[in-house]
Amino acid sequence: MVNLPQNPRQELDLTSFSASRGQPVEWRISDAPVPYPEAVAAMEARVAAIASGEAPELVWLLEHPPLYTSGTSGKEADLRDPRFPIFATGRGGQLTYHGPGQRVAYVMLDLKRRRPDVRAYVASLEELILRTLAAFNVRGERREDRVGVWVKRPDKGEGFEDKIAAIGVRLKRWVSFHGIAINVEPELSHFAGIVPCGVIDPRYGVTSLVDLGQLVTMADVDIALRQAFEELFGPTTARVPEAAV
Repeated sequence: MVNLPQNPRQELDLTSFSASRGQPVEWRISDAPVPYPEAVAAMEARVAAIASGEAPELVWLLEHPPLYTSGTSGKEADLRDPRFPIFATGRGGQLTYHGPGQRVAYVMLDLKRRRPDVRAYVASLEELILRTLAAFNVRGERREDRVGVWVKRPDKGEGFEDKIAAIGVRLKRWVSFHGIAINVEPELSHFAGIVPCGVIDPRYGVTSLVDLGQLVTMADVDIALRQAFEELFGPTTARVPEAAV
């Protein structure tokens, strides 16, 4: 979860991240939950291979077992009830929850080749989430003072909003990793173990597509996510499930 400068995001040219040359981005989906340490180790290895030109870019869709992660701005005081394992991670941001029912997309792109602009890249990930949600008639919105993607909840009261997706990125040699997490149908009570992303205002909670009444499956979200990704970043090619990262 990276805090952007206060410049309006709408001024950014998000179409400039589409690759003008090279291989399509590999698109992989893991069916079984992936332990967090294994995922991080796999990402580290793949990022190094991409940076050295030994492997193509990759988007890896997965779910994790229930856990909390703490980014570079994580605060111990934000850990309210450590009911699940907590992992320190090199991504930006504070504490967040990952677990079954949440679609995590780890995005490993060579930004040096595409566009070496971190602020624009994070905004493009936000746009990726917004377009994915729009496929299910859910209006996600950005907030300059809060990270992630939010939906208004007038049913809860004036000024109430819930977070439906998180963003957390890291770069190594201009290759991105970590990425986004969209709440499809996670156990929302698990977020109560932390102060998600440091947001303590009681008007701001957490929601999911199913919580909003959208009867969608993870496969539905994956299809919408891939279509939105190709619109923003260019073509993808499917990987067999057994392939290693």
